[in-house]
This record gives sequence, structure tokens and C-alpha cells, in this order.
Amino acid sequence: MDHDLDTLRAFFARSPFMVDLGAEPVAGAPGHVTALLSLAHRHRQHTGQAHAGVMATLADHTMGTAAQTLAADGVWAITAELKTSLLRPGVGERLVCEAWVLKAGRTLSFTEAEVYAEGPGPRTLVMKASATMAMVAVRD
Repeated sequence: MDHDLDTLRAFFARSPFMVDLGAEPVAGAPGHVTALLSLAHRHRQHTGQAHAGVMATLADHTMGTAAQTLAADGVWAITAELKTSLLRPGVGERLVCEAWVLKAGRTLSFTEAEVYAEGPGPRTLVMKASATMAMVAVRD
């Protein structure tokens, strides 16, 4: 898959859940993707911070997209294993996820991500994530 921004946006748009969340990629390179999610009321816990599931979803899909940029034609990167570590509350106006591929393989790819809360105030690291992506043949 190409890593240009239009291709990455089209890839995110293929996932109804990501569209519903409002997440979109803002930068990409082979094996690297950055995505943004403007936080709305629906994304938050009763405490006002971003819901952990929202942060995990953003990290998961962004890591999968990073793996997809290195996948062979006719292959999808599908999450086989996902680990998240919540470091502090996701408080701010938006979440930014930076994801990259540690090792791309023919059947498995290993990825990592960091999720940051931004605005107002300083950018804050709120989650670290890692995922193993299974590289599977596309079914028609």
C-alpha cells in the first residue's frame, strides 16, 4: 500500500468504526503513520478524560495501517495481539498517535505506538502500545 496521505485517508475511511470515531491520518511514510482524533464528549469517560478504549482503538488501527504500508499486494495486516499501557489520563483537546513498524515480516509484523494528549498545555504521552499484526491474504 502506498503511504501518501490520500491513500492513508482512504484506508481509514474503509473502517466504519474509525469513521465513527472521527480519527484520521495526518502523516505517513513507509512503516510509519501518524493519526489524529479530536476529542468530543462521546470519547470521554465520566471523569472527563479520554476513554481507554478510544485510545486503544486509535493505537491499534494506526499500528495496523503502518504495517499495511509495508504489506505485499493482496495482503491485509490484521491484529493478532494487542498490548496497551496507560501512563496517565488522556486529558486535552485531541489525541495524536504515532505508530511504526519494528519488524515487517511475510506472516507477522511487529509494531509499536505512542498516544499523546494535546491542548491546551503541553503535549503529554498518555499511552504506549504494541501489536503483532498477522499478514493474511485478502479474500474477495
